[in-house]
Amino acid sequence: MLLGSMSSSADIRIEPDTPEFLEATTAEELLPLYRTMLAIRRMEEASAKAYSVGKIGGFLHLAIGQEAVCTGAVAALRPEDYITATYREHGHIYARGVTSRAILAEMWGKKTGVVKGLGGSMHMFSKEHNFLGGHGIVGGHVPIGVGAAFKAKYRGEKRVSAIFFGDGSTTIGGFAEGLALAALWKLPVVFICENNQYSMGTPLHRTTAARDITQRALAHDMDRDRFDGDDVIKVKRRIVSAVERARETSRPTLVEVRTYRFRGHSMSDPGLYRTREEVEEWKKGDPLVRAKRRLLEELKVGEDTLSTVAADVKEEIADAVRFADTSPESDSYLPYVLKD
Repeated sequence: MLLGSMSSSADIRIEPDTPEFLEATTAEELLPLYRTMLAIRRMEEASAKAYSVGKIGGFLHLAIGQEAVCTGAVAALRPEDYITATYREHGHIYARGVTSRAILAEMWGKKTGVVKGLGGSMHMFSKEHNFLGGHGIVGGHVPIGVGAAFKAKYRGEKRVSAIFFGDGSTTIGGFAEGLALAALWKLPVVFICENNQYSMGTPLHRTTAARDITQRALAHDMDRDRFDGDDVIKVKRRIVSAVERARETSRPTLVEVRTYRFRGHSMSDPGLYRTREEVEEWKKGDPLVRAKRRLLEELKVGEDTLSTVAADVKEEIADAVRFADTSPESDSYLPYVLKD
């Protein structure tokens, strides 16, 4: 179902919650994914509040509205697979298994953060979780993820490299080079474009002539897929297909997942380049609302169960905020600053 005209700043596509559009699932599969998305949403909201009172410095890019993409895609991977992401990576690293305590402490610039307060919001990293960053250079991280895939193939490992990036990265040289080498060397990569319709404040139709980003795969004889990313189960299923292809045949895939951020590009962006009507139309496909409705109506999960999940998430994030507030400031940089 296509809503809005092709001349609009963001073509709005929201698939209805009807059986022909939904992947089969169970409460046992969807409920944990719903909890992850809810925790990411509450963590992002807590971060926004902390930023507004000066507890977080620098830049802060929130993924409110995009939670189904990182949650579903990461669920399709194995722990040994590599993940490389952009500066909008809080949800990705949480879905990967890093605690909300370590994530928020990092954003607070605390010693207990996932990289000891040195990376902040944009540069989270975890060797333990094979999470290769958080990167602030648009598109510059794509070759890093391709390099991880080259290493895995060279050593004969059955590991896949998943690379997340925004639509703005697809006109950057690093993206083009990464795509070309992954295809040439047949590397086990899944390129995941989180197309949230805007490169900062610039709509997609003003940055690229081809509105279908996956058409870039055609130049490299590469597999491709394109779909809406508001249903976490659909995201998981479609990414599983690409991951299995990469793992078993070492063929890369370019995936475009159409999504939307409900807030501005960063905390300093009021998002005035978008109409209220556009934002509200996209909110009809809120992945949390859709997942909750499906749990209640189709999978017959009780309201009490979902209330318990919500309360558990609320306490988890409140605890993470307290932990970040009371943790010691990062001092890891001092030996370098004070060195003669």
